[in-house]
Amino acid sequence: MELSRRYDPTEVEEKLCRFWAEGGFFHADVDPAQEKRFSMVIPPPNITSAMHIGNALQYTLHDVIVRYKRMDGYVTCWFPGMDHAGIATQNVVERELAKKGITRHDLGREEFVKRVWEWKERYGGHIQEQMRALGTSPDWRRERFTLDEGLSRAVREVFVRLYGENKIYRGERMINWCPRCQTALSDIEVMHYEEPGNLYTIRYPLTEPGEAVEIATTRPETMLGDTGIAVNPNDPVHARLIGKTAILPLLGRELPIVASEEIDPLFGTGILKVTPGHDPVDFEIGRKHHLPSINILNSDGSLNENAASYAGLTVSEARKRIVKALQAAGLLVKVKPYPHSVGHCQRCDTPVEPLVSKQWFVRMKELAAPAIAAVDSDKVQFIPKRWENVYFEWMENIKDWCISRQLWWGHQIPVWYCQSCEETIVSREDPTCCPRCESKKLAQDSDVLDTWFSSALFPFSVMGWPEKTPELEYFYPTSLLITGFDIIFFWVARMIMMGIHFVGKVPFRQVYITPLVEDEHGIKMSSSRGNTIDPLEVKKIYGMDALRFTLAQSSSKGRGMRLEVRDIEASRNFLNKIWNMARFVLLNLDDERPQLPESVNELEDRFLLSRLAETIQLVRNNIESYNFNLASEELYSFIWHDFCDWYLELAKVRLMSREDYAVKAVLYHVLRTVVKLLHPFVPFISEEIWHVLGEKPASVSITSFPKATARDEDAEAEMSVFKELVNAARMIRSELNVPQKASIEVLIRTDSAKVMDLVNQKTQALRALVSARAVRISDDLVPPAGAARKVLSVAEVFIPLKGLIDVDTERARLSKELTQMLARLKKVERNLTNETFLKRAPEAVITKERAKRDEFSSRLNRLRENLAAIEP
Repeated sequence: MELSRRYDPTEVEEKLCRFWAEGGFFHADVDPAQEKRFSMVIPPPNITSAMHIGNALQYTLHDVIVRYKRMDGYVTCWFPGMDHAGIATQNVVERELAKKGITRHDLGREEFVKRVWEWKERYGGHIQEQMRALGTSPDWRRERFTLDEGLSRAVREVFVRLYGENKIYRGERMINWCPRCQTALSDIEVMHYEEPGNLYTIRYPLTEPGEAVEIATTRPETMLGDTGIAVNPNDPVHARLIGKTAILPLLGRELPIVASEEIDPLFGTGILKVTPGHDPVDFEIGRKHHLPSINILNSDGSLNENAASYAGLTVSEARKRIVKALQAAGLLVKVKPYPHSVGHCQRCDTPVEPLVSKQWFVRMKELAAPAIAAVDSDKVQFIPKRWENVYFEWMENIKDWCISRQLWWGHQIPVWYCQSCEETIVSREDPTCCPRCESKKLAQDSDVLDTWFSSALFPFSVMGWPEKTPELEYFYPTSLLITGFDIIFFWVARMIMMGIHFVGKVPFRQVYITPLVEDEHGIKMSSSRGNTIDPLEVKKIYGMDALRFTLAQSSSKGRGMRLEVRDIEASRNFLNKIWNMARFVLLNLDDERPQLPESVNELEDRFLLSRLAETIQLVRNNIESYNFNLASEELYSFIWHDFCDWYLELAKVRLMSREDYAVKAVLYHVLRTVVKLLHPFVPFISEEIWHVLGEKPASVSITSFPKATARDEDAEAEMSVFKELVNAARMIRSELNVPQKASIEVLIRTDSAKVMDLVNQKTQALRALVSARAVRISDDLVPPAGAARKVLSVAEVFIPLKGLIDVDTERARLSKELTQMLARLKKVERNLTNETFLKRAPEAVITKERAKRDEFSSRLNRLRENLAAIEP
């Protein structure tokens, strides 16, 4: 069996996905006798999701670790799953219904939820198929959905326990309301953007004749809900107003003026209109001073009956009419442009409205304390460590979590209200009657839980909690979590809190935070910007291994990582190099599988095995420390440079001249080892080569990951000298325009006995690698006139040029290039010493100029050396 002439991912990938699935290679079973265990949970993707480049990065890094650990002898379980994604999924299905002119209210709750389940079975989970296409290796038998019966039981258990501990309560609080999704949102589900706006200064008359106050606001329409005015008691200008009464313009409502130290005397006019129904600060002031809270908004964001003649208008329409009315009444003092921060729904980007609503909340302070201590004591480690600061900042200032959502799709809150005696019933099971009055007239709370509530339980609910399952005993806590920094608050922190509280242990020992994927300009990739790379398009053109290797190679522990299509093209070229390397080895092995002898003698054999040992150790170290880029760079360097550029070329010399068992044994051993090293990064091409090699076990994914042996530093040092000699001859040929087909003579002068011995042993190889007809070496060698010269650390290399080039013409060419390069260098140096340029030019331009300076300096030095080499 042999490899085809070219690697075609489309022929390999689907075939191998089926092979892995049918072989059950990724199954992980509880094995108490095996102490080496490794487990992870996937950040469960939404059922509405399609794989984007950020997903592809995370899943690739997950899979590199999982495949590595599996090969390294660990019982390795990667738990997959999907999230029901309450708001996102309901929005998708509602849009589908809208195309038919139907709303969810036309169907009713039961029928609508049934339709969502049908949609989920038909369309949900595409991302799981895309994960399989990427070559990921979870234990797919263990796939769970956050609305599964088992996970739903866990959700109810947690809710009931927290309620019994007085950590869940229902109350009227200021919440974020999305008029589009028509549901409450937690604070971290609101994204704040600065938008252009206006600051409106409005005159509020006082009840005392002739007196008035001026108040500045960015939202004049909310004045319809004003129930008071506040000033800072320490404000020397306005403190005198405390206790007086103002009149609300347009509506005539009396507004008491109260004291509040929260007021900034320097903002606006230093006086605040208090709207307890639509501002969190105002809500607290209202509670303190017993001011009524008036809601002026309907659930769709339009104004309600409390807005009097403005009822039914949208917020923007009402704003325009109110400003016009204030102007007509002579109460609008001034309007000036004022950019300000506006909260938007994370799901649909609609501006949110703060309003007072009765919702369910979790008290978070008590839950947060042990979770803070867990990270502080390194029971949970963030990688990179700097993300701990972000975690601590949020956790130490945590607010109660609004967990109720006004949706139909999700975990319906397990609370029932007796219609006869108003008893509130919180239960794990659906009650049949009221425990207080035995009435059967019960109504379940219509709200559902925030999607993140069930996601917070995922590390233990996926293992069967609240049952004490063997999986929970064996695989919990998990070893590692890989996720993005954008959900440290949404998910990571809440998992730590819930894991500690309900299982008594942290849910994972380490959290690796992936970087943000950026384009070549350092701008975040997103479909809205049109600068993203579609993983599925990459699959069609380059194959998934090319994408995986690029993502691993480009990842870093920084905040961002840059990605370009040309990087993926480079990875595709690397895969082609691997394929051609494997073809060469297989063609020379025929059906032989020669075993490595106990000792090898040839320099290049010793060198390659030594470099392989070092590469194995470096790849292991870097994977274990999550330096995926460094691990992949080590593989690239070893395969492309050490193995292909050097060893294969030297092997060809030996294979052409004689039957050489040792070189075949080294080729086979290194190819087999390289396939194993590559497998976590590029599973498709490595598995295909493994199959063609006819190796056991059936899949490289379950063979042992290589272990490093001792290095041969003497061989590496000798090979370094040999490379230096070869490169010197090649450089003279290249930079002095010696024709490639011309046969040269290489003269080496050295007083080192080791170098002489090395050259004498490797003369045939040296001649082959530089296309030389002869190689001569001595300590008193006198080169002929007109010979080019390179001075090395241990020798001088000469190449006679007579008959190869016109030395005078070449000298003139080099002199001209040197003059031009000197002029270009001086121009760049003028820029970099110009204070005005350095102050005004963007940092990217300055960086580019510095790179030019370094490049021009290097080229100038080479030109001078080359000129010196052919001086008469």
